[in-house]
Amino acid sequence: MPISFYTEDTPFLLKNKTQIRHWIKAIAKENSKQIGQISYVFCSDKKLLEINKQYLNHDYYTDIISFDYSIKDRLSGDIFISIDTVHDNAKKFKVSVVTELRRVIIHGLLHFIGLKDKTKQDAILMRKAENLALKKYCILFHVEQN
Repeated sequence: MPISFYTEDTPFLLKNKTQIRHWIKAIAKENSKQIGQISYVFCSDKKLLEINKQYLNHDYYTDIISFDYSIKDRLSGDIFISIDTVHDNAKKFKVSVVTELRRVIIHGLLHFIGLKDKTKQDAILMRKAENLALKKYCILFHVEQN
């Protein structure tokens, strides 16, 4: 399957996988991209910290790490998401866990599309693209954003 979902060291279960796949493909298409092979791995803070140290030489917690294997307009890669940090950030930003999870899921895809978030200006553009994608999800599936 071009878009796969896995869990590692956490009891997390992703709901609405078919809708999420459809949404990811729609966002890729809006950006003139195709989906190659994308794997989402939901894990704990501990696991993501290990990945951050091992592959990026960073010794801090984060919500997402993406490894981009895209070739031209065909998006491929691995996206690791800490469910622990998603829960913490949902509280911090006063949004539902579902909304924060969607934001992080699409954030990884937006990196593959070419958006960055290291500078303040890039982070503003990334947040705008995330918000547009979240609105698109709500429109596609007739749900309210919370």
